[in-house]
Amino acid sequence: MISNTTAEQIETLFPALRDLPAALRTALHANGALHTVPAGTMLFSPGAPRTGLPLIIDGVVRVGKTTSHGRDILLYRVQTGESCILSSGCLLGHSVYSANGIAETEVTLFHIPAPLFQELLLAAPPFREFVFGMLGDRLAEVMELVEEVAFLRVDERLARLLVHRGPVLNTSHQAIADELGSAREVISRLLGSFEHRGWVQLGRERVTVTDPKALADLAEG
Repeated sequence: MISNTTAEQIETLFPALRDLPAALRTALHANGALHTVPAGTMLFSPGAPRTGLPLIIDGVVRVGKTTSHGRDILLYRVQTGESCILSSGCLLGHSVYSANGIAETEVTLFHIPAPLFQELLLAAPPFREFVFGMLGDRLAEVMELVEEVAFLRVDERLARLLVHRGPVLNTSHQAIADELGSAREVISRLLGSFEHRGWVQLGRERVTVTDPKALADLAEG
């Protein structure tokens, strides 16, 4: 059972829970569980059974897919005040996970057990609207990712990432490659080319954007 203070924090981040019928709200406080895990924890992986819906109270979870060649591609991130559509999709479809979820930072999450999720979905319109609204918003993001992968060159996608994440990225070439679903060698070569043109400055696990306009022009094709 969570404390009143914790319940207030959760309902501030997820207002739909405040509008639940009294009995369901009580059941949520009694049966939901609060967990904190360190960075690097594998929260779920392909083939893992569904156990419930995680609501992120603090931290960032990276949801990605590993290709047959061993490369990872980022599907989306789940941050404070959000939940995971893959988890809700598995619960709705009674299926197992098809991707992996890894804590990028220390993560505190509130776990709603699967049976209670189904009860809330059926009996509480505010919760149902929250779940399907979340699915719609995230689907638009994933469709944008599909469009990028299908129609943009790697250099264009890299330029877009640098513009959006800059001006300073404290990350490795491998991490950028994983996010773009490419090989580290390809990303290192492109970053070297960008540096030669004066668009970025490279350091140890650090990329500084020095000409965002040039990168934005490349990102636009």
